[in-house]
Amino acid sequence: MTADRESTNRTTPEDATATHVATYGELAAVGPYGVRPGHALITMVEPHPGHEYAYNRWYEDDHYIAGAMAMPWMFAGRRWVATRDLQLLRYPAESAVARPVTAGCYLSTYWLTEGRYDEHMRWTVAINRRLNRDGRVHQHRTHVFTAFQDHLATVYRDGAAGPRDFHALDHPYAGLVLEVVDAAGPEERAGLLEWLRDRQLPRRLAGSPAAMVTVFRPTPLPGDRMSYVRQVEGVDTRLTLLWFLERDPRDDWAAHFAGLGEEVADAGLGRVELVAPFVPTVPGTDRYVAELR
Repeated sequence: MTADRESTNRTTPEDATATHVATYGELAAVGPYGVRPGHALITMVEPHPGHEYAYNRWYEDDHYIAGAMAMPWMFAGRRWVATRDLQLLRYPAESAVARPVTAGCYLSTYWLTEGRYDEHMRWTVAINRRLNRDGRVHQHRTHVFTAFQDHLATVYRDGAAGPRDFHALDHPYAGLVLEVVDAAGPEERAGLLEWLRDRQLPRRLAGSPAAMVTVFRPTPLPGDRMSYVRQVEGVDTRLTLLWFLERDPRDDWAAHFAGLGEEVADAGLGRVELVAPFVPTVPGTDRYVAELR
Protein backbone atom coordinates (compact mmCIF):
# COMPACT_ATOMS: atom_id res chain seq x y z
CA MET A 1 0.00 0.00 0.00
CA THR A 2 2.90 2.32 0.74
CA ALA A 3 4.35 1.65 -2.70
CA ASP A 4 0.98 2.43 -4.30
CA ARG A 5 0.80 5.75 -2.44
CA GLU A 6 4.32 6.70 -3.54
CA SER A 7 3.48 5.81 -7.12
CA THR A 8 0.36 7.96 -7.02
CA ASN A 9 2.23 11.01 -5.64
CA ARG A 10 5.22 10.78 -7.93
CA THR A 11 5.55 13.75 -10.35
CA THR A 12 6.49 12.68 -13.86
CA PRO A 13 8.37 14.84 -16.41
CA GLU A 14 5.13 15.07 -18.35
CA ASP A 15 3.33 16.44 -15.28
CA ALA A 16 6.06 19.05 -14.74
CA THR A 17 5.87 20.14 -18.38
CA ALA A 18 2.10 20.47 -18.19
CA THR A 19 2.43 22.61 -15.06
CA HIS A 20 4.95 24.89 -16.76
CA VAL A 21 2.74 25.27 -19.83
CA ALA A 22 -0.27 26.09 -17.67
CA THR A 23 1.72 28.81 -15.93
CA TYR A 24 2.00 30.71 -19.21
CA GLY A 25 -1.77 30.95 -19.42
CA GLU A 26 -1.98 32.28 -15.88
CA LEU A 27 0.73 34.90 -16.47
CA ALA A 28 -0.94 36.18 -19.62
CA ALA A 29 -4.04 37.11 -17.65
CA VAL A 30 -2.35 39.55 -15.26
CA GLY A 31 -0.25 42.70 -15.46
CA PRO A 32 0.18 45.45 -18.05
CA TYR A 33 0.32 44.60 -21.75
CA GLY A 34 0.26 47.92 -23.55
CA VAL A 35 2.27 48.91 -26.61
CA ARG A 36 4.33 51.78 -25.21
CA PRO A 37 8.11 51.29 -25.00
CA GLY A 38 8.27 51.92 -21.29
CA HIS A 39 11.80 50.55 -21.11
CA ALA A 40 14.69 49.80 -23.43
CA LEU A 41 17.85 47.78 -23.60
CA ILE A 42 20.59 49.77 -25.33
CA THR A 43 23.88 47.95 -25.75
CA MET A 44 27.00 49.08 -27.63
CA VAL A 45 29.60 46.36 -28.09
CA GLU A 46 33.11 46.10 -29.52
CA PRO A 47 34.11 42.73 -31.04
CA HIS A 48 37.74 41.94 -30.39
CA PRO A 49 40.11 42.37 -33.36
CA GLY A 50 40.08 39.29 -35.56
CA HIS A 51 36.68 38.14 -34.26
CA GLU A 52 34.43 40.57 -36.13
CA TYR A 53 32.86 38.02 -38.48
CA ALA A 54 32.41 35.38 -35.80
CA TYR A 55 30.81 37.91 -33.47
CA ASN A 56 28.42 39.16 -36.12
CA ARG A 57 27.31 35.67 -37.10
CA TRP A 58 26.82 34.66 -33.45
CA TYR A 59 24.73 37.73 -32.71
CA GLU A 60 22.67 37.54 -35.92
CA ASP A 61 22.14 33.78 -35.94
CA ASP A 62 21.71 33.06 -32.24
CA HIS A 63 21.93 35.77 -29.61
CA TYR A 64 19.59 38.34 -31.18
CA ILE A 65 16.85 35.72 -30.99
CA ALA A 66 17.67 33.43 -28.05
CA GLY A 67 19.23 36.15 -25.93
CA ALA A 68 16.76 38.93 -26.72
CA MET A 69 13.72 38.69 -28.98
CA ALA A 70 12.50 35.32 -27.63
CA MET A 71 12.25 36.79 -24.13
CA PRO A 72 8.95 37.88 -22.57
CA TRP A 73 7.92 41.52 -22.98
CA MET A 74 10.69 42.45 -25.41
CA PHE A 75 8.54 43.36 -28.40
CA ALA A 76 10.88 45.08 -30.89
CA GLY A 77 14.57 45.13 -31.68
CA ARG A 78 17.08 46.41 -34.20
CA ARG A 79 20.84 46.27 -34.71
CA TRP A 80 22.99 49.14 -35.93
CA VAL A 81 26.62 49.34 -37.04
CA ALA A 82 29.30 52.04 -37.16
CA THR A 83 31.78 51.59 -39.99
CA ARG A 84 35.18 53.22 -39.53
CA ASP A 85 34.17 56.46 -41.23
CA LEU A 86 31.14 56.73 -38.95
CA GLN A 87 33.28 56.03 -35.88
CA LEU A 88 35.55 58.94 -36.82
CA LEU A 89 32.59 61.36 -36.70
CA ARG A 90 32.03 60.70 -33.00
CA TYR A 91 32.71 63.19 -30.27
CA PRO A 92 33.90 64.30 -27.76
CA ALA A 93 37.37 62.86 -28.11
CA GLU A 94 37.56 62.39 -24.32
CA SER A 95 34.35 60.48 -23.64
CA ALA A 96 33.20 59.07 -20.32
CA VAL A 97 31.24 56.44 -22.25
CA ALA A 98 33.60 55.08 -24.91
CA ARG A 99 37.35 54.85 -24.36
CA PRO A 100 38.57 55.46 -27.01
CA VAL A 101 35.59 57.28 -28.44
CA THR A 102 35.64 55.00 -31.51
CA ALA A 103 35.04 51.88 -29.40
CA GLY A 104 31.73 50.11 -29.94
CA CYS A 105 31.15 49.05 -33.57
CA TYR A 106 27.71 47.58 -32.97
CA LEU A 107 24.64 48.97 -31.25
CA SER A 108 21.55 46.93 -30.42
CA THR A 109 18.30 48.57 -29.33
CA TYR A 110 15.25 46.82 -27.88
CA TRP A 111 11.86 48.00 -26.62
CA LEU A 112 10.24 46.49 -23.52
CA THR A 113 6.58 46.76 -22.60
CA GLU A 114 5.91 49.46 -20.04
CA GLY A 115 5.58 48.05 -16.53
CA ARG A 116 7.25 44.73 -17.36
CA TYR A 117 10.84 45.57 -16.48
CA ASP A 118 11.07 43.39 -13.37
CA GLU A 119 9.61 40.30 -15.05
CA HIS A 120 11.87 40.69 -18.06
CA MET A 121 14.94 41.25 -15.92
CA ARG A 122 14.44 38.01 -13.96
CA TRP A 123 14.13 36.12 -17.26
CA THR A 124 17.13 37.77 -18.91
CA VAL A 125 19.45 37.03 -15.98
CA ALA A 126 18.32 33.39 -15.96
CA ILE A 127 18.53 32.85 -19.71
CA ASN A 128 21.98 34.40 -19.98
CA ARG A 129 23.23 32.08 -17.25
CA ARG A 130 21.84 29.17 -19.25
CA LEU A 131 23.33 30.40 -22.52
CA ASN A 132 26.70 30.83 -20.85
CA ARG A 133 26.55 27.36 -19.32
CA ASP A 134 25.61 25.88 -22.70
CA GLY A 135 28.51 27.55 -24.50
CA ARG A 136 26.28 29.91 -26.49
CA VAL A 137 27.93 33.20 -25.43
CA HIS A 138 30.60 34.76 -27.63
CA GLN A 139 33.42 35.74 -25.28
CA HIS A 140 35.56 37.80 -27.69
CA ARG A 141 33.75 41.08 -27.21
CA THR A 142 33.66 44.04 -24.83
CA HIS A 143 30.53 45.79 -23.57
CA VAL A 144 31.27 49.49 -24.03
CA PHE A 145 27.86 50.87 -23.07
CA THR A 146 25.15 48.44 -21.96
CA ALA A 147 22.17 49.50 -19.88
CA PHE A 148 18.49 48.90 -19.41
CA GLN A 149 16.72 52.24 -19.50
CA ASP A 150 13.40 53.82 -18.51
CA HIS A 151 11.58 55.86 -21.14
CA LEU A 152 11.13 59.53 -20.23
CA ALA A 153 10.00 61.33 -23.39
CA THR A 154 9.65 61.18 -27.15
CA VAL A 155 9.81 64.32 -29.27
CA TYR A 156 8.48 64.17 -32.84
CA ARG A 157 9.47 66.38 -35.74
CA ASP A 158 6.08 66.17 -37.47
CA GLY A 159 3.67 66.01 -34.55
CA ALA A 160 1.02 63.35 -34.98
CA ALA A 161 2.11 62.48 -38.52
CA GLY A 162 4.40 59.54 -39.15
CA PRO A 163 5.44 56.50 -37.12
CA ARG A 164 5.20 56.54 -33.33
CA ASP A 165 8.02 55.57 -31.00
CA PHE A 166 6.67 52.04 -30.64
CA HIS A 167 7.16 51.68 -34.42
CA ALA A 168 10.71 53.07 -34.40
CA LEU A 169 12.60 49.77 -34.36
CA ASP A 170 10.43 48.27 -37.13
CA HIS A 171 10.27 51.30 -39.43
CA PRO A 172 13.06 51.28 -42.06
CA TYR A 173 15.01 54.26 -40.74
CA ALA A 174 18.27 54.89 -42.60
CA GLY A 175 20.32 55.79 -39.55
CA LEU A 176 20.46 56.43 -35.84
CA VAL A 177 22.47 58.77 -33.63
CA LEU A 178 23.19 57.76 -30.04
CA GLU A 179 23.65 60.75 -27.74
CA VAL A 180 24.61 60.40 -24.07
CA VAL A 181 24.36 63.48 -21.84
CA ASP A 182 25.37 63.85 -18.19
CA ALA A 183 23.66 66.50 -16.11
CA ALA A 184 25.79 68.60 -13.77
CA GLY A 185 24.36 66.61 -10.84
CA PRO A 186 21.39 64.46 -9.80
CA GLU A 187 19.28 67.49 -8.92
CA GLU A 188 19.96 69.06 -12.33
CA ARG A 189 18.81 66.11 -14.46
CA ALA A 190 15.13 67.09 -14.36
CA GLY A 191 16.02 70.57 -15.64
CA LEU A 192 18.18 69.08 -18.38
CA LEU A 193 15.32 66.81 -19.47
CA GLU A 194 12.89 69.73 -19.53
CA TRP A 195 15.28 71.85 -21.62
CA LEU A 196 15.89 69.04 -24.08
CA ARG A 197 12.21 68.07 -24.42
CA ASP A 198 10.73 71.56 -24.63
CA ARG A 199 13.46 73.65 -26.26
CA GLN A 200 16.51 72.06 -27.84
CA LEU A 201 15.00 68.93 -29.41
CA PRO A 202 11.98 70.60 -31.08
CA ARG A 203 14.28 73.27 -32.53
CA ARG A 204 16.87 70.73 -33.68
CA LEU A 205 14.28 68.41 -35.20
CA ALA A 206 12.64 71.13 -37.33
CA GLY A 207 13.78 70.62 -40.92
CA SER A 208 16.21 67.87 -39.94
CA PRO A 209 16.50 64.28 -41.24
CA ALA A 210 15.49 62.99 -37.79
CA ALA A 211 11.82 62.04 -37.44
CA MET A 212 11.91 61.59 -33.67
CA VAL A 213 14.13 61.48 -30.61
CA THR A 214 13.48 59.11 -27.72
CA VAL A 215 14.90 60.01 -24.30
CA PHE A 216 15.72 57.45 -21.59
CA ARG A 217 17.44 57.30 -18.21
CA PRO A 218 19.62 54.29 -17.31
CA THR A 219 18.79 51.91 -14.50
CA PRO A 220 21.33 49.89 -12.49
CA LEU A 221 21.93 46.32 -13.56
CA PRO A 222 21.09 43.61 -11.00
CA GLY A 223 23.83 42.30 -8.78
CA ASP A 224 23.52 38.82 -10.30
CA ARG A 225 24.19 40.05 -13.85
CA MET A 226 26.80 38.29 -15.99
CA SER A 227 30.33 39.20 -14.91
CA TYR A 228 31.39 40.42 -18.37
CA VAL A 229 28.84 43.28 -18.24
CA ARG A 230 30.01 46.14 -16.04
CA GLN A 231 27.66 48.03 -13.76
CA VAL A 232 25.95 51.07 -15.26
CA GLU A 233 27.54 54.46 -14.62
CA GLY A 234 25.72 57.78 -14.27
CA VAL A 235 22.43 56.30 -13.08
CA ASP A 236 21.52 59.52 -11.23
CA THR A 237 22.75 62.04 -13.80
CA ARG A 238 22.67 60.50 -17.28
CA LEU A 239 20.20 60.74 -20.16
CA THR A 240 20.36 58.60 -23.29
CA LEU A 241 18.91 59.93 -26.56
CA LEU A 242 18.20 58.00 -29.75
CA TRP A 243 17.76 60.09 -32.91
CA PHE A 244 15.96 58.13 -35.68
CA LEU A 245 17.03 59.35 -39.13
CA GLU A 246 15.37 59.16 -42.51
CA ARG A 247 18.72 59.66 -44.28
CA ASP A 248 22.23 58.34 -43.85
CA PRO A 249 23.84 60.28 -40.96
CA ARG A 250 26.89 61.08 -43.12
CA ASP A 251 24.70 63.19 -45.42
CA ASP A 252 23.77 65.71 -42.70
CA TRP A 253 26.37 65.39 -39.98
CA ALA A 254 27.89 68.86 -40.07
CA ALA A 255 24.57 70.64 -40.52
CA HIS A 256 22.51 68.86 -37.88
CA PHE A 257 24.64 66.93 -35.38
CA ALA A 258 28.10 68.46 -35.04
CA GLY A 259 27.17 71.08 -32.42
CA LEU A 260 25.04 69.19 -29.91
CA GLY A 261 27.72 69.23 -27.23
CA GLU A 262 28.32 72.96 -27.45
CA GLU A 263 24.63 73.74 -26.96
CA VAL A 264 24.38 71.69 -23.77
CA ALA A 265 27.58 73.24 -22.40
CA ASP A 266 26.47 76.77 -23.28
CA ALA A 267 23.17 76.19 -21.47
CA GLY A 268 25.15 75.23 -18.36
CA LEU A 269 23.11 72.06 -17.90
CA GLY A 270 25.74 69.36 -18.27
CA ARG A 271 28.10 67.71 -20.70
CA VAL A 272 27.57 65.60 -23.80
CA GLU A 273 29.65 62.45 -23.30
CA LEU A 274 28.97 60.78 -26.64
CA VAL A 275 27.43 61.56 -30.01
CA ALA A 276 27.76 58.51 -32.27
CA PRO A 277 26.15 57.81 -35.68
CA PHE A 278 25.11 54.36 -36.93
CA VAL A 279 23.40 52.77 -39.91
CA PRO A 280 21.18 49.67 -39.71
CA THR A 281 22.68 46.24 -40.21
CA VAL A 282 21.25 43.96 -42.90
CA PRO A 283 19.95 40.93 -40.99
CA GLY A 284 21.40 37.61 -41.98
CA THR A 285 24.42 39.11 -43.77
CA ASP A 286 27.97 40.22 -43.02
CA ARG A 287 27.50 43.54 -44.74
CA TYR A 288 29.75 46.26 -43.26
CA VAL A 289 31.95 43.83 -41.27
CA ALA A 290 34.89 44.47 -43.59
CA GLU A 291 34.50 48.24 -43.02
CA LEU A 292 34.83 48.28 -39.21
CA ARG A 293 38.60 48.85 -38.99
